[in-house]
Amino acid sequence: MSVFALGLNHNSAPLDLRGRFAFTLEQLAPTLLGFRQQLQSPRLGKGAEAAILSTCNRTELYVAGDGSMVQPAVDWLAQIGGVGPSALMDHAYVLQGSAAARHAFRVASGLDSMVLGEPQILGQMKQAVREADQAGTVGTTLHQLFQRSFSVAKEVRSSTEIGAHSISMAAASVRLAGQLFEDLSKIKVLFVGAGEMIELVATHFAARTPKSMAVANRTLERGEKLAGRLGAESIRLADLPQRLHEFDAVISCTASSLPLIGLGAVERALKARKHRPIFMVDLAVPRDIEPEVAKLDDVYLYTVDELANLVQTAGEKRQAAVQQAEAIIETGVQSFVHWLGQRHTVPLIQALNAQADEWREREMARARKLLAKGADVDEVLDALSRGLTQKMLHGALAELHASEGEQRVQMAQTVSRLFLRGSSRNPAQAVERSDEH
Repeated sequence: MSVFALGLNHNSAPLDLRGRFAFTLEQLAPTLLGFRQQLQSPRLGKGAEAAILSTCNRTELYVAGDGSMVQPAVDWLAQIGGVGPSALMDHAYVLQGSAAARHAFRVASGLDSMVLGEPQILGQMKQAVREADQAGTVGTTLHQLFQRSFSVAKEVRSSTEIGAHSISMAAASVRLAGQLFEDLSKIKVLFVGAGEMIELVATHFAARTPKSMAVANRTLERGEKLAGRLGAESIRLADLPQRLHEFDAVISCTASSLPLIGLGAVERALKARKHRPIFMVDLAVPRDIEPEVAKLDDVYLYTVDELANLVQTAGEKRQAAVQQAEAIIETGVQSFVHWLGQRHTVPLIQALNAQADEWREREMARARKLLAKGADVDEVLDALSRGLTQKMLHGALAELHASEGEQRVQMAQTVSRLFLRGSSRNPAQAVERSDEH
């Protein structure tokens, strides 16, 4: 059983390409089941474990299974995104074994995030694992990988200051708005969507007490719930084009597969506002706001990628925290790799135990028969012990007698390590000397 990660993120792929591979939470389970069904073949086997992490910054497929699954996984993901495998791999990465574990641990700890140390990714990762678990695509290996990821992330948070020097996307959005508008208490803000990211951004804006706030969401009930907590107005998504001109700032983050705010709607809003500026932030992947909107005068549109360039961190303290976090992660990686290596020997250990139990049962049955016939107890015990030792040594001695030359020397050394551990004798050297003569 091996582990690999196939993915693309904000460092490897542009926003629009990432949008092709974005999955909502509701899509994760059926997508994972489809992936595993496609890989179930006599050649690849049926034991593949899989989980998908999909956020605005990344889409990553984690797989535990045979190493030959990598190329089929690439082909499958390329098909999902409607691109060729080679085009996908121009912007994607494949990490295997310890590299895959190290990547998962860094992602969970916030070291691979657009905003260093941001805590949101850990919750997203846990949700992705829950979805995969409910779909039945997570087994022992991936369970260990992710649980160890969460444990490492917790230690990084508690033992370093990695999270103390980060500015979230939400805070960055408010900071940008403050650069455009002199007084945020005089602006009207519209939030499109009602998910975790919008709730976070809205909380930051609410702290600056804007003139008014509104929430537009596809599901009216969820939008009303968030609006109620914020003291904001809840509006229908269908009314958005007619009311867009009312708002000075628009922040959008939904799971829509198509843009919700088009060029025409923004042009009409600007005309109604007599070209007073609109501040817009599109945190969605795929985009909620058509990219052409950015070309309009009096519109200040920022995407999730562009916000990354505006995030500031504390230099020396940040680097010290990163070094501490990397050391914690490396310890976790080595522990997981050791565990994974031990997993490969489990079938052999089970077979050895089963064989030993079978020998023991045979000798015990023979001893009981002898005792029932009145045989001497010491003689029966002696026969029992001799029978067991002969059975245990038979295979090793047969291999030793059948080997020749260098193979015989190596076999002798192996047998010595297995059966003479801690003994002062070293018969393997005698075998080596005899072969030299």
